[in-house]
Amino acid sequence: MNLQVVSYILGRLSLATATALLFPFVLALARTETSCLAFAGAILSSILLGGLLMTSGRLISAKLSVREGIAITGLGWIMVTTLGMLPYSLGGYLPVLEGIFESISGFTGTGATVIDSIETLPSSILLWRSMTHWFGGLGIVVIFIALLPQVGRGAVHMFNAESTGPTSDRVLPRIKATALALFIIYVVFTLAAWIAFMACGLDPLTAIDHAFSTTATGGFSTYDTSVAHFNNPALEGWMTFFMVLCGGNFGLYFTVWKKGPRVLWKNSEFKAYLVMLTAATLLITWNLMDGMGFSGTESFRYAAFQVASISSTTGFVSNDFDVWPSFSKLLIILLMFIGGCAGSTSGGIKVTRFVLLFKMVYSILWQKLHPQMLAHVKMNGQEMPENVLYSVARFFFVYIMLCVLWAFLMICDGVPALAAIGVSVSTMGSCGPGFGMTGATCTYSGLPEFSKALTCVSMLLGRLEMFTLLAMLQPAFWRQKKGW
Repeated sequence: MNLQVVSYILGRLSLATATALLFPFVLALARTETSCLAFAGAILSSILLGGLLMTSGRLISAKLSVREGIAITGLGWIMVTTLGMLPYSLGGYLPVLEGIFESISGFTGTGATVIDSIETLPSSILLWRSMTHWFGGLGIVVIFIALLPQVGRGAVHMFNAESTGPTSDRVLPRIKATALALFIIYVVFTLAAWIAFMACGLDPLTAIDHAFSTTATGGFSTYDTSVAHFNNPALEGWMTFFMVLCGGNFGLYFTVWKKGPRVLWKNSEFKAYLVMLTAATLLITWNLMDGMGFSGTESFRYAAFQVASISSTTGFVSNDFDVWPSFSKLLIILLMFIGGCAGSTSGGIKVTRFVLLFKMVYSILWQKLHPQMLAHVKMNGQEMPENVLYSVARFFFVYIMLCVLWAFLMICDGVPALAAIGVSVSTMGSCGPGFGMTGATCTYSGLPEFSKALTCVSMLLGRLEMFTLLAMLQPAFWRQKKGW
């Protein structure tokens, strides 16, 4: 591995972080908020670190290896989330561990918070919270590749290390062009959400905060009671639309733009995604009418919003689902597990993996009945290679085992069982709210320190789909002469 190249690119990423911090810094100056000193310190730290890394590194035009791509992505996420913590800690708003938690939760799009009184924070800090969602939603590295000059011919390895789903489909031949196309779609969705939210009565700053959180499927709100604060059915309707939209595959949307909307109805994952949302909404609507006594209109309103919020792993809350009937809460947990589509800004295991798992099981059952039959698993009319099917099964097993491990360790740390399970599933799936002490109307501030540290690891592993960071734990990964 060429550590000089890794150091140089990380330095540029640190400088890019300093540039992003300028936006809330300018807002803090314009409103004469005390947070301007904290942002100034964060910007200075990012510039100094970036200069140090670039000075000690060297950009070589040779192609990046797989190891270098993984190292840049993994270390880049750790570095950026650490720098993103500085405004919280330097401003005295949060201690270091809680600041790291808030930063990781923001960049990973989890939306969990340890801040008990969000509405007391300066508007610049609230803007930075939402911006961390936005930069992390599409992907720090993807945006980095899209906006800055291409870094060698191996940028594809950085792209693949951060992309979500069993396959990394490229909508254009060149990886920079692919990243730029996805970024343009992302910006268009964000601007459309901003305009829609302002049309629903939100002021421009509140609207952009929630537009960032919605399109990134993050869930940070500027109010303690989340979206329930507004009690605005029109706003909830537009948020539901954009959450469902951004829970879909952005690469698929580019194909739709090029070839027309018929592409959507030929995509197996997108159809399964819509069927899942529709079925869950109808079932929860019925359950709320039967178990909570809500009217049909109220039940559908709350169910549709919460299903879109949880399945896209946004985590906005319009009603306290922690007091809903057990059947509705079971469906919510399942939606947390499944998540959105591959190639989206959402987390979870992904719909495409569940579709492939069901098809694999169905194929195995038929093979038991007909031993001579050749088993084939198809997706979108194409036969899936064995290595893809193997990667899906491997991912599912490791994901479930890590959820069990985090829940077990948190229970040992004194967290109630239901809350521990909710936190484990929610942080691995980048969802945010859980159950019990971390429920829809609660924060994560009540967790013990060890459990907070665990959730930081869980959120990073879940966002990078585990193997990028787990690969870096192998000693062989860092050996200079080891070929990957």
